[in-house]
Amino acid sequence: MNKILRKQALNPTVTLMEVEAPLVARKAEPGQFIILRADENGERIPLTVADFDRARGTVTIIFQVVGAATETLNHLPEGGYIHDFVGPLGRPTHTEGLKKVAVVGGGVGCAIAYPVAKKLHEQGTVVHTVCGFRTKDLVILEKEFEAVSDVMCKMSDDGSWGEKGLVTNALEKLITSGEQYDEVITIGPLIMMKFVCALTKKYGVKTIASMNPIMIDGTGMCGGCRLTVGGQTKFACVDGPEFDGHEIDFDEAMARSRMYQDFEREAREKTCNLFRKEA
Repeated sequence: MNKILRKQALNPTVTLMEVEAPLVARKAEPGQFIILRADENGERIPLTVADFDRARGTVTIIFQVVGAATETLNHLPEGGYIHDFVGPLGRPTHTEGLKKVAVVGGGVGCAIAYPVAKKLHEQGTVVHTVCGFRTKDLVILEKEFEAVSDVMCKMSDDGSWGEKGLVTNALEKLITSGEQYDEVITIGPLIMMKFVCALTKKYGVKTIASMNPIMIDGTGMCGGCRLTVGGQTKFACVDGPEFDGHEIDFDEAMARSRMYQDFEREAREKTCNLFRKEA
């Protein structure tokens, strides 16, 4: 059981929780994830480590309420307990030796991009961030990104935050203006990462994409998180979650991610109805 020390709504569908988890905090690095169960009958879900404090023994997670498991998690109160909280899992983001990096995040993926940008900044890397949201009301971690970015480009679909347009518009503008990056790191919706990787491939810029496919056990045994990368089958939980973005079969990954959407929608509705009855 892991205590929820802080709970904060970042926007109408995204929640931050700071969780007491000293053993996880001791080893966690940017790019890794945990697997949790909100209660003893809950579904196992992977969530990326959004931040950690080794001295306090805490790990921060940020999640979007999209299904029954995240709906249940979101109903846990500050001071309450998460039943299982296991990690860190996956491979940490490789940052050593990088002198200048563009970090491109979209939507709730910015929660995953932030610890990467933070570590790069702390090691002296020049960090350019591009953050994209549908609208101003959905923006998260704005001040946090500003604190770790040498250049920050703010993009929104409707122009209510920063400039109107896509993250690829801002990234291409940076590249064509003469910015030379050792690497681009992109984290967000699959369709966004697909087009970021297509853009950087055109300009010959190495790109790493963080993948978050369906995952169950986190050890590579279930095969649920399999991806095709460079024509080979890889497992996000043990081989990733980060891969060469120019080698990922994004179309296959998107098709697999849609397999359980109807089930998730139905399961969340049943969970919501249950909480309404209890209220």
